[in-house]
Amino acid sequence: MIPDRIAAIMSDEVLELAELFSAEGHDLYLVGGSVRDALLGRDGDDLDFTTDARPDDIERIGTRWAHSTYLAGRAFGTIGFVRRHHMFEITTFRSEVYRDDSRKPVVTFSEDIVEDLSRRDFTVNAMAIKVPASREDQPEMIDPHGGLKDLGSRELRTPMDPTVSFGDDPLRMLRLFRFVSTLGFTASEEALRAVVRLKERLQIVSVERIRNEFDKLMVGEDVVVALGALVDSGLANEFIPELPALAVEQDPIHKHKDVLAHTIAVVDNVNPRLRLRLAALFHDIGKPATREFNKGGVSFHHHEVVGARMTRSRMNDLRYPKDMIKETSQLVFLHMRPHTYKMGWTDSAVRRYVRDAGPLLEDLNELVRCDVTTRNERRARAISNRIDDLEVRIAELAEKEELDKLRPPIDGNDVMKYLGLKPSRQVGEIMDMLLEYRLEEGPYGEEEAYALLDAWDTNSS
Repeated sequence: MIPDRIAAIMSDEVLELAELFSAEGHDLYLVGGSVRDALLGRDGDDLDFTTDARPDDIERIGTRWAHSTYLAGRAFGTIGFVRRHHMFEITTFRSEVYRDDSRKPVVTFSEDIVEDLSRRDFTVNAMAIKVPASREDQPEMIDPHGGLKDLGSRELRTPMDPTVSFGDDPLRMLRLFRFVSTLGFTASEEALRAVVRLKERLQIVSVERIRNEFDKLMVGEDVVVALGALVDSGLANEFIPELPALAVEQDPIHKHKDVLAHTIAVVDNVNPRLRLRLAALFHDIGKPATREFNKGGVSFHHHEVVGARMTRSRMNDLRYPKDMIKETSQLVFLHMRPHTYKMGWTDSAVRRYVRDAGPLLEDLNELVRCDVTTRNERRARAISNRIDDLEVRIAELAEKEELDKLRPPIDGNDVMKYLGLKPSRQVGEIMDMLLEYRLEEGPYGEEEAYALLDAWDTNSS
């Protein structure tokens, strides 16, 4: 009996597509994550199918039915179709095996759905539903590897020996932890042991594929368990070695929480937005390099400066977009600044904080709040109250002046016209001087700005 949740995704479009393939002598199967998510009651708009038809036939059959066709995955046997704003990806039965020294999988096609399912990553993704070719027929569940049982026990096992599965595609080792994070499932002991043995094989996988899987892991609800397992297995060393390097004690005398445990706790504390989660992950990576012991314990002076530089380097290596690198490293660089608020900030200091944070202000304040993982409730409350007070100060200043437009009342063209200058570094220095005055003194008008230009011109003569 097919569960109602599966029957619900047998839409008219799905049945139409199956009828088209059947008319050409081919079977069509709903497969993988589509089946898993439907059984779990998880929403998903995109449907994945597999078939015995070859890519040329898939394209020919589907093109006359779809509103648009995507061929980007054709080399791997996948043709994408869009109909009524829904994506349907159809892949020929296949086996996917990496050469020992290759970053690209060698794809061979198969004639058998059971063989195709055996080459998939985990049993919960190795189930298929044969879509009926007629509305009078019933869907048929194909589950040769016990995926339904593992779905019920929430366990991640590989259809074959994990050494073979992870050897075929080493990225599956990272996918193991991604599903721990996003599904809340437990990795089997056999799978974990295989990761420990084969972790170095991840090096043959492209950086882009690694980054994409890691991003999905980072925004999962069970990110704490996933990151811990990623480090314990040794797989983290293969693409983000700064993470396991955080397992140093902050204070060997008082046995405070080590930096790694603290970092993972902060990641869990912040909202699951990728940029914010990455900033939480990287915010203390400069600590091992800046650790110093003294009579009072241990210190990490300027770890935010070193950490921002290390963040840029690692994210560059993982080929993140430039904007993501810039914003994440800036959050790391600024995350310690609010701790000086207890010393008393002038309005100028508040303006500079807002200027330096820019559009990252909300994320920065959240990161600072969530960076407090101490069990000392009094200390945690004091830090939270300081951020509350700082946000009130920012709001009060914003009412009096345009904090989101911290700029002088005149621009570079006005400066050049008034002083008779041409575009040059000198004009940039003058604009910096006018901005500095705005940050120190608050809003001022054009008359005062031109008086500053007069003073500058006199002093430079």
